Amino acid sequence: MKEYTSESVRNIALASHSSSGKTMLVEAFLHFTGATTRLGKIEDGTTASDFEDEEIRRGISLSTTVIPIEYKNTKINLLDTPGYTDFIGEVISSLRVADGAMILVDSVAGAEVGTEIAMNYCDRYNLPRFLIVNKMNRDNANFRKALDSVKEISSASFIPVQLPLGEKAEFKGVIDLLTMKAYPGDGKTSQPIPAQFADEAEEAHTALVEAAAEGEDELLMKYLDGETLSSEEVMRGLRKVIMAGNYIPVFVSAGSAEIGMGPLLDAIVALMPSPAEAPAFKAIGKDGEETLSCSDNGPLAAYVWKTTADPFVGKITYLKVYSGTLHADTRVWNQNKSAEERLGGLNVMRGKEQIGVKTAHAGDLVAVAKLGTTATGDTFCDKTHPLTLPMPEYPNALFSVAVFPKSQADSAKISPTLTRLCEEDPTLTWRQEQATAQTILQGMGDQHIDVAIRKAESKFQTNLTFELPKVPYQEAITKEGQAMHRHKKQTGGAGQFAEVWMRVYPHADNDYELSWDVFGGSISSSFMPAIDKGVRNVLKEGVIAGYPVHNVKVSIYDGKEHPVDSKPIAFETAGREAFKAAFKEANPVLREPIMNVRIIVPESNMGDILGDLNTRRARVQGMDTEKGRSVVTATVPLAEMQRYTTDLRSMTGGRGIFAMEFSHYEVVPSHIAAEIVAARQKEIQQAKEE
Repeated sequence: MKEYTSESVRNIALASHSSSGKTMLVEAFLHFTGATTRLGKIEDGTTASDFEDEEIRRGISLSTTVIPIEYKNTKINLLDTPGYTDFIGEVISSLRVADGAMILVDSVAGAEVGTEIAMNYCDRYNLPRFLIVNKMNRDNANFRKALDSVKEISSASFIPVQLPLGEKAEFKGVIDLLTMKAYPGDGKTSQPIPAQFADEAEEAHTALVEAAAEGEDELLMKYLDGETLSSEEVMRGLRKVIMAGNYIPVFVSAGSAEIGMGPLLDAIVALMPSPAEAPAFKAIGKDGEETLSCSDNGPLAAYVWKTTADPFVGKITYLKVYSGTLHADTRVWNQNKSAEERLGGLNVMRGKEQIGVKTAHAGDLVAVAKLGTTATGDTFCDKTHPLTLPMPEYPNALFSVAVFPKSQADSAKISPTLTRLCEEDPTLTWRQEQATAQTILQGMGDQHIDVAIRKAESKFQTNLTFELPKVPYQEAITKEGQAMHRHKKQTGGAGQFAEVWMRVYPHADNDYELSWDVFGGSISSSFMPAIDKGVRNVLKEGVIAGYPVHNVKVSIYDGKEHPVDSKPIAFETAGREAFKAAFKEANPVLREPIMNVRIIVPESNMGDILGDLNTRRARVQGMDTEKGRSVVTATVPLAEMQRYTTDLRSMTGGRGIFAMEFSHYEVVPSHIAAEIVAARQKEIQQAKEE
């Protein structure tokens, strides 16, 4: 593949709802431009984009694939993103490095949840975009209906640049409103517009010229004076209104039938911005924020937007060179890790195919294999000119599972494997939950977690199982309690003796405090650390249900010791047992984590959401509207929110979203606490028997 400078590159993300035809459109582009000799098929697992075993098995895209297309001396880097909501992190990473986007809509289904999400993220990143009404050859395809459905979910202005040459089985090509010609089939040849479409095309052409005239004051004056705009002027004006985000041009296609490929590629080259035309960007430098533009002459700034593990090649790191140039076989500085990395060969990725290149110019996307410390979100720069490019904001992972190794060998690999998975995917996180002694993996949904578990097995040879995580309950007391325990053990020879008198109190200010209130020297203060150790062991293990104890103050006020038999181990045991007895006397309770929850849903779903929250022991704090959607804020016990991601999608058809963060702990209602204690004790008993 030849070298392309910034002006000859287009970085275009394809985003949409699942199954709207992104992968097949990319496949058709590859075939049309001669990069492949035949059209791959999703059902056969032969597409360039979906090459992972798991993608072939499921028949959907699970991660973003880079597919460069060479067309008319331009390199178009197509980023084929997953449409399923669980993999939104891949879409965000792609939009972070794209300079434009193509939003695909199924001509039958119209606007769907994924369409809305893709449009919202494009708005967030101010990306110029095309709307493609795809699959126009399907039964029941309807261009106008599909376009109207998108208008309902977006406040943007849409302007058709193409009209379909027929619909359903009669879809034969596209009518290009810029050239006012019809392009049958793949669009390599043109013909006059058939008479039955002439009036509609003329009307749409007039609207297009009017929209293009808004791009420049000079063009607008010329248009208002009744002068005819040349095709070059229309193209120039249209390009400006698209770049400014004032209009979204609408195109038609049928990727699987390779209809409309040529005119669509022409439009990408002519109307989409190159990286050199992208707005200036901000980076954090040595002396604060720096504003940079995409130029080969600028300081090196390359952003790592994706990393993957390949069983054969090893780790592959995907970069966008925002400024400066990258060369093969050089050393670069990873500013985030404060480490030098040696770049071997630079590769342009086309699916899983690696095409070696010597130089990557500003604005281009390349990949490097086998880097050491680099992870997603890192920045490469010159050590003498340190720069950090900001990571995009990813949604919080709210779907949790507890993961377990299948064997002893897997046990040793679980931590590094989970760390690698989370390095690759910023929407995955993992942690050790101290209260339940479980390893918790968090993702965007059940499919996301399932794919991560399978990836751990196929790429890192770590076999894991998962289940619903335990809720990290706490044990606490509500009043003062006291008890004593005498530990006496005689085994022939030196024995053990200790007696401890103890009071316990609720202690809101601190988790745990021990005070030594023994008067008259009935016990030596030298045994205080041993008693403290005994109590602390119980704090971890719990008393009533095996959950950690919090917010308790312990006072040692009396006891007895033996001049020969009293040893630290004896007082540790006595302290432990005295604390358990005193704790049981102090009206112990279970406490549960309460979460602050913010739910955003379409207004039509508001009643269902409130009714459902009532069944979850929620306390609604407020209701509001935001951009035509309803917002509910509530406090809800974590135990009731374990699978809310799935439930909310089901109730709202995927249109509801929520955010959740820890608020505080509260006492569990007694009837629920009794069930939790009984279940926990049964579990502990079973563990002992095993």
